[in-house]
Amino acid sequence: MSDLRRLATGAPWEDAFGYSRAVELPNGLVLVSGCTSIVDGEIAGGGPYEQAVNAFNVALAALKQVGLGREDVVRTRMYITHARDVEEVGRAHKELFDAVRPAASMIIVSGFVDPSLVVEVEVEAYRGDTAA
Repeated sequence: MSDLRRLATGAPWEDAFGYSRAVELPNGLVLVSGCTSIVDGEIAGGGPYEQAVNAFNVALAALKQVGLGREDVVRTRMYITHARDVEEVGRAHKELFDAVRPAASMIIVSGFVDPSLVVEVEVEAYRGDTAA
């Protein structure tokens, strides 16, 4: 499908696991792969709130590279490892997306590739001007 736009950010897992950080479909939908709080190879922020903010910022940086921003986000997914983190991760989401109000899900999972991670997020955005 040559009409897809694929974005790589240089993260080591993109090549190792064969994925793109983001993919833009011809209809204007942009899908951002799962993002964690790993910045420059290190976990940035220890608690669930800080990890959520950092993970969302990684996703928003990917959107910025395709010319989209927070206001274009239409769906978020938050994966957490503990029910006790719901309020902190929810607070981070509210601070970032309260004015946007995307469709959202929060799902409890058994864990991530690094046990120090407690949050992973996915973001979908929409480019409404695809006719241009």
